[in-house]
Amino acid sequence: MIKIYAGVAVAVVAAVLGGSAYWVYSNQGGDKFDQCRGGQVAGGSIGGPFTLVNQKGETVTDKDVITKPTLVYFGYTFCPDVCPLDSARNAEAVDILEEMGLDVTPVFISIDPARDTPEVMAEFTSVMHPKMIGLTGSEDQVKAASKAYKTYFKKQDSGDEYYLVDHSTFTYLMMPEVGFMDFFKREATPDEMAQTVACFINAS
Repeated sequence: MIKIYAGVAVAVVAAVLGGSAYWVYSNQGGDKFDQCRGGQVAGGSIGGPFTLVNQKGETVTDKDVITKPTLVYFGYTFCPDVCPLDSARNAEAVDILEEMGLDVTPVFISIDPARDTPEVMAEFTSVMHPKMIGLTGSEDQVKAASKAYKTYFKKQDSGDEYYLVDHSTFTYLMMPEVGFMDFFKREATPDEMAQTVACFINAS
């Protein structure tokens, strides 16, 4: 059973926010999406091809995973509270969207492949949401996916198996064939996320 070690200090990610760029295309998807965007600054693209392993042990690519509007989050199952809270928030947003008649997939990509085996990911995602896809892989595969999404993570060297991992905490809205649409900070509520995602879906 996955244990959430609430007593452990939350990984520090302030440096991530200051040192990593999270930009969007100013004209991606055309003017029809402008009303949905949150006023982001234009810049480089986010997202791209990846090859990872899902919770069933199957090797999959981004084309296999992002087949409908998708909320993508990078984290790890041993995370004390940031990752489970963010994942639960994303799952709630998916449920709200489902009530609106919109089908959205939540995806959790591990940045701790040493501990997050497909079996561990299967247990984590089953607790979080029945639709959630858990992805892990080799260290190189995970690094490539993280680089594509311009995320940050760094293992804290504690010298034992209870190490923590500093990491960025954005959730990305991806659309098949279109790609990156928007990102959500931790402060976004499930309702706010659902309304924004619905706007993009309805405008597409």
